[in-house]
Amino acid sequence: MTALTLSTAGAATLRADALVVGVAKGAGPKSGPVLAPGAEAVDKAFDGKLADVLATLGATGAEGELTKLPAAPGLKAPVVVAVGLGPVPDKEDAYDAEALRRAAGTAARALSGSKKAGFALPAGSVEDAAAVAEGALLGAYAFTAYQGGENKLAPKAAKSAKENGPKQPLAEVALLGAKPRDKAFKAAVERALALVEEINRARDLINTPPNDLYPESFAAVATAAGKEHGIKVQVLDEKALVKGGYGGLLGVGQGSENGPRLVKLAYTHPKAEKTLALVGKGITYDSGGISLKPAGHNETMKCDMSGAAAVFAAVVAAARLGLKVNVTGWLALAENMPSGNATRPGDVLRMYSGKTVEVLNTDAEGRLVLADALTRASEEKPDAIVDVATLTGAMVLALGNRTFGIMANDDAFRTSIHEIAEEVGEASWPMPLPADLRKGMDSPTADMANMGERMGGGLVAGLFLKEFVGEGIAWAHLDIAGPAFHEGAPYGYTPKGGTGSAVRTLVRLAERTADGDLG
Repeated sequence: MTALTLSTAGAATLRADALVVGVAKGAGPKSGPVLAPGAEAVDKAFDGKLADVLATLGATGAEGELTKLPAAPGLKAPVVVAVGLGPVPDKEDAYDAEALRRAAGTAARALSGSKKAGFALPAGSVEDAAAVAEGALLGAYAFTAYQGGENKLAPKAAKSAKENGPKQPLAEVALLGAKPRDKAFKAAVERALALVEEINRARDLINTPPNDLYPESFAAVATAAGKEHGIKVQVLDEKALVKGGYGGLLGVGQGSENGPRLVKLAYTHPKAEKTLALVGKGITYDSGGISLKPAGHNETMKCDMSGAAAVFAAVVAAARLGLKVNVTGWLALAENMPSGNATRPGDVLRMYSGKTVEVLNTDAEGRLVLADALTRASEEKPDAIVDVATLTGAMVLALGNRTFGIMANDDAFRTSIHEIAEEVGEASWPMPLPADLRKGMDSPTADMANMGERMGGGLVAGLFLKEFVGEGIAWAHLDIAGPAFHEGAPYGYTPKGGTGSAVRTLVRLAERTADGDLG
């Protein structure tokens, strides 16, 4: 994990491999690059002509743009990195927090392999400093656990591959322009560090190959984290699931040699007045089961446990931050595989709630494991439940690859979560639960089917889950199928692979709940 410090040094005197400054895109007569606050000392070293030099090099200040240039005499760092912030804000110094996160992430990615970089981006307020810290730490992430190992057949080739392989993340971020002795700034940076460490833990889990991450091993990771952070962990294995009647989890997992698990993580605070339950879909690999996915649709299905990873990370983050709220995480873990023991289309499962479900498509398995976990979570009567899942391709078709959908049984709660997601920089959109779509899940054989109308499939899945939420409990469903796993080139602070989508939203929700603002 990249180290983060609030530097007491100025930009000119900081000894580092590079200095990062912000550049905005001017409008009208000043359409060229405009230096953002924080760059004053660096500009002075360039005799006040840094913006002109950047313009000569083609920089415009557009978001995501990055320009490297040799440092001027008088700067201890040898390189200056100018990163685009987008349009100059209407109000001076009022840079959007998400623009700062993305700019810091872009710079941190570009500086992989470096030991230390000073970030002289706008950081005069606590909010700006936190955004820069989050973005830099998120952008510095790299998953290299399976790269650069020893090749016993060709040791020389292995050594060369290790030396020329992926660069290690930027080792240290020195945040400049903040107030290192101010308690509020210190707290903000400590929060950012704890939050991003848990987001990166989620990313690591999502990126881990399914031959190493399966329900039992995921449960072991959760158990170890629980011991480290004072979280009570309970793991239900196959025998316990059979005894408890968890038909959804067992039905999905019975085709695999790696049996299912239901993991409960309980963080409690002695002064808590509210309890928040988080439920995560944890399909550690999804082949589709007997309803097998076609080639081209199963290569990234190790990411189908992203919801459980987000829930796990959020509970640990709440514990590390000492939030005055009880947060219980439920990880519904299974591997969906075809075999002679696998659930078949047409089979009927008796769920933990007692409802029977006719399985029309074994590739609509996430809703089955979530249903059992939602029912179990409801038994403890929390003040609210939020489930997170890479649930439907239909949601990706509706909202694209960067936005998750929010459904809920309470409009005010849905609005609150949408506002929180936007506040923390996670793109989301509220979606309806049309009652007329429920009829499509009627079954002549069971209480309901796990499939309904094809059109509006993401909404149908939400309606299915709603059936398993306890009466009188506020509930929301986040379908993160789009943003959970990024297959394209990295951008901003978003890496290729697992992203840790929804963790920031869940943690902020827990903070609001602790403050008495559940929504």
